[in-house]
Amino acid sequence: MAAGSAFAADGFRPLFNGKDLGGWKLRKEGGDKTWSVKDGILVNDVSGGKHGTDLVSEEKFRDFVLRYEYKIAKRANSGVYLRGRIEIQVLDDFERGTPTPGGNGAIYKIAPVAKFASKPADEWQTAEATIKGDKVTVILNGEKVHDNVTVDKATGGELDKNMDQPGPIMLQGDHGSISFRKIEIKELK
Repeated sequence: MAAGSAFAADGFRPLFNGKDLGGWKLRKEGGDKTWSVKDGILVNDVSGGKHGTDLVSEEKFRDFVLRYEYKIAKRANSGVYLRGRIEIQVLDDFERGTPTPGGNGAIYKIAPVAKFASKPADEWQTAEATIKGDKVTVILNGEKVHDNVTVDKATGGELDKNMDQPGPIMLQGDHGSISFRKIEIKELK
């Protein structure tokens, strides 16, 4: 690989550059601009009654591994959409202490996590989601919480229902404040 390449030795490349919103756009043109970059962190601030909008990658992907680190505010709710159609839930649910159908790391409306792995609000969490065909695997905070779960329909809030087509990464921005400090992807053949 050439010097200066954006690809790491393990084949991942950043989707968020740590400087600005380059490579991303608001889902709704003219929506509230609640997304910004502060000290290298992608921040969605919907405090004070603001209503945010989702942030969508300009690139589309078919089969891939997505790694991301996030910190969610107390009582906040968000999500990371694979192909813009399959939501991996992001939720402040640490105090529950047990998996629930819509809990943190769940494949929204499809499958709760197999093992509770949430951290408290305002702590950084790590996730790795793999999608190949209609199979999804998710590792949350080092624990495998989904293993090749079949997802053959959109989970709600999706951009479209074209399940067999490539799609963008979408960050849900209208339910609560959330921060990301790393978002990287490795496309699979």
